[in-house]
Amino acid sequence: MKRIEDYGLIGDLHTSALIDRTGSIDWCCFPRFDSGACFAALLGTKEHGHWSLAPESSPIRTTRKYRDNTLILETIHETESGAIRVIDFMPPEAVPPSIVRIVEGMHGTVDVRSDLAIRFDFGRIVPWVRRVDHARLAVAGPDALCLRTPMDMHGENMTTVSEFKVNAGERVPSVLTWFPSHEALPDAVDAELVLEETESYWTEWAGSCSDFGDHQDAILRSLIVLKALTFHPTGGIVAAPTTSLPEKIGGVRNWDYRFCWLRDAAMTIVAMLRSGYSTEAESWREWLLRAVAGDPKDVQIMYGIAGERRLEEYELDWLPGFADSLPVRVGNAASKQLQLDVFGELMEAAYTWIGSGVPRSEFGWRMLLNILQWLETGWREPDAGIWEVRGPTRHFTHSKVMAWVAFDRAVRLIEEHDFDGPVERWRQVRQEIKEDVLAHGFNEQKQAYSQFYGSDELDASALLMPIVGFLPPNDARIVSTVAAIREELGVDGLLLRYLPQEDVDGLPGDEGVFLPCSFWLCEVLAMQGHIDEAHELFDRLLGLRNDLGLISEEYDPIEGHMLGNFPQAFTHLALIEAALELGGRAFHARDSLTGAPGEVVPASS
Repeated sequence: MKRIEDYGLIGDLHTSALIDRTGSIDWCCFPRFDSGACFAALLGTKEHGHWSLAPESSPIRTTRKYRDNTLILETIHETESGAIRVIDFMPPEAVPPSIVRIVEGMHGTVDVRSDLAIRFDFGRIVPWVRRVDHARLAVAGPDALCLRTPMDMHGENMTTVSEFKVNAGERVPSVLTWFPSHEALPDAVDAELVLEETESYWTEWAGSCSDFGDHQDAILRSLIVLKALTFHPTGGIVAAPTTSLPEKIGGVRNWDYRFCWLRDAAMTIVAMLRSGYSTEAESWREWLLRAVAGDPKDVQIMYGIAGERRLEEYELDWLPGFADSLPVRVGNAASKQLQLDVFGELMEAAYTWIGSGVPRSEFGWRMLLNILQWLETGWREPDAGIWEVRGPTRHFTHSKVMAWVAFDRAVRLIEEHDFDGPVERWRQVRQEIKEDVLAHGFNEQKQAYSQFYGSDELDASALLMPIVGFLPPNDARIVSTVAAIREELGVDGLLLRYLPQEDVDGLPGDEGVFLPCSFWLCEVLAMQGHIDEAHELFDRLLGLRNDLGLISEEYDPIEGHMLGNFPQAFTHLALIEAALELGGRAFHARDSLTGAPGEVVPASS
């Protein structure tokens, strides 16, 4: 059976590709993250598009790693006759975009085979393939891909095949380039030159990372993933490069994450700022200003990577899904939901980037003023919550908490950085929201903050209450909430985000543990003074990453495999925040609210 953790990521800041351990590229969308896939075997079979490059005979051993502090993937295949290294990468910001694969002979002689099956429109369209100027050209509709390699190419069952021997010291390049089908064939790419340029790009970028000591490698690998999920032309940041990787094998909770969630992107920017990166924050702020322009009541929770608003959801009935998990979805209907928490994340990002020295934008502040003006009354509305449930809208506790964050950070920006705004009115709204949550969000029987007002169900998003500064981590109600969440939502020491119920989230079946929630638990445990326990959990979570340091959205602790879209920005940014907390490097606006670590204080207002 396929396993999500078997894949590695390469990308060029426009799109990306996933490569499995055997050397098969099973997922790639050209020219953007949200384009139709030309390799869709990830969600189907090899007939839906793939590019395999590996020894003809099964290797004795295969190992892989990223070249230090880059997104250049190196896979070593050892065979009975010798060994080869396959170097896979995509040159950043290249126009036109390309996938470059270099086979290097390490010792002995190895027979190598390349199988390239291009299928446009998510595996549905078989292109016309022909030779043009020593290249193999595939065309269908607006898309064209050309393969250039010094090896002989021939056709076999609608697949372009190359078979060749590689001796020690030899290097054989293959370059697959996308371009609009109405344009002329682009110039050939010098594989060795762009390899040097790609390595220089990533090592220079990684060199700007702050020094975080023991967790430096984990933080930096996660930062590289977050950077790779950035669409450079606009500054938009996708939640993941994939669609429909299931939250339960065989289940229906399969979603398209190739879009820009305000929540995920804002939290990504906060993590990057705290790690020493500011350029990405400025680029994303400009993306944000363009995307949300208009009436504040029309602000969406997600947009396309260029700010597109129409993300209509539909199903691809010709794909059998990852491990037969249906349906395969493209687009995302959650884009039409109201999720109040995103306004809190936006203001947290604004507060963090001003505190990090990013130049202020008066136009950006005016945009936030308009949003806050709507939120003064809008916070009272029921919404779909952080998990964008497809059941009835409700008064979700976390949503109200994050509305409080929005006004808290706005007040702090005025008090600490001389922004202009109705500070007295916002102080009052902030207090009204807090009193509302304290009065209606706590379940006395469970001794915990509930999923929504009046509910007996728990939700791991309550762990964010001390992290964002709503209450101190050692407040008696937080202490009892953490204990209740661990008891009710814990699975083998990891956390579900909530107990799925069809009358709440509108979907049948269940899902795996939600990995960001377990990273939040690490943070809260550390804040409460349980340092050893927090480190133990953090180390266990790091162990769930694959051999390349990549991690997905969810995990099945029973079967021991990853679930959900991959790699997942939300999980990688939660990893970074937990690492910063454990390393004593975290900065939160909640700092003034915390008591002494380990000291339980009476419930306070």
